This record gives sequence, structure tokens and C-alpha cells, in this order.
Amino acid sequence: MLALLTAVAPLATDMYLPGLPAKADEFGTSTSAIQLTLTTFMVGLAVGQLVIGPLSDRFGRRPLVLAGTLVCIAASAACALAPSIELLAASRFVLGFSGAAGVVLSRAVITDRARGGAAAKIFSLMMIINGAAPVVAPLLGGALLAPIGWRGVFWVITGLAVAMFIGALVWLSESHPHEHRTTGGLVALARNVRTLLANRRYLGYTLAFAFSFAVMFAYIAASPFVLQKTLGLSTTLYSIAFASNAIGLIVINAVNAKIVERFGQRCLLHTGVALLVMFSTLLVIDAVLGPVLWATLVLLACTVASLGLIVANATSLALEEARHAAGTGSALMGALQFGLAALAAPMVGAGGEFTAIPMALVMVVSATVAAGSLALTK
Repeated sequence: MLALLTAVAPLATDMYLPGLPAKADEFGTSTSAIQLTLTTFMVGLAVGQLVIGPLSDRFGRRPLVLAGTLVCIAASAACALAPSIELLAASRFVLGFSGAAGVVLSRAVITDRARGGAAAKIFSLMMIINGAAPVVAPLLGGALLAPIGWRGVFWVITGLAVAMFIGALVWLSESHPHEHRTTGGLVALARNVRTLLANRRYLGYTLAFAFSFAVMFAYIAASPFVLQKTLGLSTTLYSIAFASNAIGLIVINAVNAKIVERFGQRCLLHTGVALLVMFSTLLVIDAVLGPVLWATLVLLACTVASLGLIVANATSLALEEARHAAGTGSALMGALQFGLAALAAPMVGAGGEFTAIPMALVMVVSATVAAGSLALTK
């Protein structure tokens, strides 16, 4: 149930992508104006986490999950019915803001209910579903576009939101008891934020998590141009390569779930970050000397797979330090994650469409900062 709540972000983004040209034609607007509807969704997702996470520390997780999914249903329907590009962009912001409830509170609920290796195991299982969603969603969106159109795709997203609401209503009990809730409004919120940012271990694990994700976003933003424009892969072969890398991430997350209680979160996290730095460094060498197609494909696959040892373990360790305010801790992690992603995406295009060097540099710098952040946790 929690994994489904978390998957709303990639589903609402990637199912929507194949219909972008059709939206531009229908509204008679530019490509950049249509892409603005993606930006408003991501901004809503980031802002929503910062608002909803701290509120859940005061009012509990379940009411905000239910309220968020209800608004999600209305916002998805509004997107399907939008008569203009302006209303579509506004509805996408509300969809992102309300969808943030599932993203931020699923992490908080796990932190409320599980500790240590058990929590890391659950986060790994969630990452398996989140790894599959970006692969399945564009294929599903593309298959649905012809028979039902882009508005029909939004009705499908509305149906998924209804399923999430019913599931949360039936299966999701309150995990944050009254005696552990914060009081005091903005003063308490500021105190929680200050306490978390002063906690070196929380800060170190959160930075490692966010900068590792920046490596992933740099890859997602640049790989279509590097693999197709620079190295000459067809659209079909690129899709196969992208799906293969996602499958590698899923497999390593499954392995992490199996072995984390034996080897420990810290050991696996450090191993993952070390591999991330090594493979991204080799990508820089490949980009400067070539790049060579087979080497680039192998190194990208290994870099993405390394994240399977990082994301779940860093999340679990960071939120273990934020157990007294898991909603706020989860919100800060999510906001930093999407903030760095927003910075990484344009930077990888700085050198144009026909070079792999900017992508490799952004990836190696982000991986190195992630490794350096772990020094704060000692």
C-alpha cells in the first residue's frame, strides 16, 4: 500500500509524457509552455512535502494521507477536463502538492513502525516498485494514448488515485500515536528543523541520499542525448538500455533487502557509495577519451545499479535519527532530493547534445559529495 502511494509521482509524470505533443497541438501552444506543466508538478511535489511532512508530526499520518489522496483524485480529474493550458498547469501543481502526501508520509510510516535492518528491508522493497514504475508508466501511457487520448490517460490516473484512497482507508492505520505528536505550531516546526539540521548523522545520511539521487537524475536527463545523439543508438535500443538499467536497479534493491540484516545498513551504504564514485569516475575517463558505446552502456548500468545499495539504507539511517519528527525528517529529505534534481538536469546539457562530458562530470561530482557527506556520520 505504501509503495503504491509512493509510486504516484513517477506514474503521474511518466504516463503523461507520451501525450505532450498532442497537448501542444490541442491547445495551440509551444513545447516550452507544455513542458511548464511538468515543472509545476515537480514544484508542487517539493513544496507539498515541506508542508505535509511537518503537519503529520502534529496531526498524524493517516488523516493527511486520506486528505492528500482525495485532493489527488480531484486534481487528476481537473487535468482531464482542463479547457486551457493555464488551468492544466495549475491542476498539475495541485496534483503534485497532494501527491506529495503519499511520497513523504510513506517514509514516515515505515520509520514509525520499523527500525534498523527491518526498515532498510522495507525501503528496498518500496524501491523495487519505484524502480519499475518509470519503466512501465511511459509504455502504458503510450499504449493508452491512441485509443483514449491524453485526457483519457488522466482519467486512468484518477482511477489509480481512487484505488489509493480506498486502499489507504482500508489498510492504513494510524502509526503516529497522540503522545508522540508535536504541539506548538510554527515554533515547534522550527525547533524540529533546527534539531535535525544540527544532527550530523541525519545531515550526513540525508546529503548522501540526495546527492546519490542527483547522479540518477543527471543520468535520466542526459542519457537520451548521449546514447542517441552522441553514440547513435536508435530510439528502440535506447528504450531497451534504459529499461535494462532500471531492471538492474530493481535486482540490486532485491539483493539489498535479502542481505541487509546480515551485513548491516552502514556497510552496504558505504559499499554502494564507493562503487558509485568508482563507476562515475570511469565514466568521466570514457567520456574524455571517447566515448565508447559498449563501455558507456556497461558503466551507466553499473552506476545505476550501485544506487540499489544506497537509497534504501541511507533513507533508513537518516530517518532513524529523525524518529521524534519523522514527517519533518522525510520532508527535508524529499525537498533536497528534488531540489538537487532540478539543478542537475539543466547542468548536464551545458555542453550541447553531442558530448557525454557534462553528464559524467555532474555524476562524478555528485557521487563524490555523497561520499564526503558520510564523513559527517562518524
